[in-house]
Amino acid sequence: MLLRTIVRVSSGTRLLPFLAGFIVIALSDNLSEWVTPHYWLSATGTATLALSFVGPACAGAGAWEGSRLRRARISDQNAVRSPLAIAFPLLLPVFVMGVVGMAAALLVSAAAADVGIGMPNPGILAVEAVLIAANTLVGFVLGRQWAPIIAVPVTLIASFVANAYPISWSIVWIRHLVGGGLQDCCMLDQSLDVWALVSAGAFATGVCLSAAVLIQYRKAVPAIVAAAALLAAGFAGGAASAHGMGADPVTSRPTSDLECDHGQPRICLWPEMDHQAGMVRTESRKAVTRLRQAGVAVPATLTMADRPGSEATKLAIGPGVSALGMPTGVAAGLLPRSPACADNGERYPGADAYGPVGAWLSLTAGAAPRSLTNRVSPPELALAQHVLKQSRQTQLAWYERNTRAMRSCNVRPQLGIDGSHG
Repeated sequence: MLLRTIVRVSSGTRLLPFLAGFIVIALSDNLSEWVTPHYWLSATGTATLALSFVGPACAGAGAWEGSRLRRARISDQNAVRSPLAIAFPLLLPVFVMGVVGMAAALLVSAAAADVGIGMPNPGILAVEAVLIAANTLVGFVLGRQWAPIIAVPVTLIASFVANAYPISWSIVWIRHLVGGGLQDCCMLDQSLDVWALVSAGAFATGVCLSAAVLIQYRKAVPAIVAAAALLAAGFAGGAASAHGMGADPVTSRPTSDLECDHGQPRICLWPEMDHQAGMVRTESRKAVTRLRQAGVAVPATLTMADRPGSEATKLAIGPGVSALGMPTGVAAGLLPRSPACADNGERYPGADAYGPVGAWLSLTAGAAPRSLTNRVSPPELALAQHVLKQSRQTQLAWYERNTRAMRSCNVRPQLGIDGSHG
């Protein structure tokens, strides 16, 4: 059969418009809502959300193609070509359908992120391709065994469960076998943990090889044993790669990506902030000047890195930050991190100080009170405004006393000040 004839009659060709339309129309909000602006890695990762629907579509179409071959009884004839050679042109349009579907998802997420010149993450694209192939091949294998009225719906449902449900399970590592955590990658200060790609790639490759053996040799006992071994090896490799990984497969982004100037203080921004760099640097320095005039010690470097060094502080801003939000972004980086004892579940009275101290730092840095109404409670904001009315020495003593409490589980913050109700 000519390739153009195969393409014309393929279930993949007929399903493609419906799949692309579903992704663009039904999934557009989900693909747009959480993507990090201007960050290609986030756009690529967010697009993998569509795998939960593209995978089942490919599996169902693959099952249909397998059932067509079963009805034609090709295996009962003396075919010149091998079973894999026969299956390949039938499944190619289905695979292309999956690739086009994922490309549509990427276009939606990239448009929402307003990414500039760049390229999608090739590792994620490669994993998507292998997962699409795995779903297609498994569907074809099942289609060869059952009638289409059974094979197609069973394959669709099973594939949807396998692709979409693991991300909701409490056993975290299972989601990484099907790329379930990739959609949560990444904030600007995060990079993708390569082991998430290895995990999904290893498992999907094992599934592909196992299915290929069954297609080629069908029900021969050695083939079944080999297919089971390949599947087990892929599962073991994927599970081992995902061992110890959290729900979100992210790591701190390399600081070598930062673009730092030589001003005072030194300000380091991610490349995705280039369109706002001038405003960010100007407003950051204004905020730092106000804080230092109030006696607050500010390190010589402000950085967007996930984990600032000992001589730097976090510039807690994101893409789209406005000039009104800059004082709060500078102030947030000066708040002490919670101590290890608090992370271990010990009682931590210093937590009560974060709201008032954070509000005072933001107001001191130049933030408008109305910009803090969604960040702190009204009593905390009122306390911070009352502290601002005190002498410079009193304010600084209050700040230092409570930041000491925030660094320990054994010291209670002393938020009260004459005339306040803290």
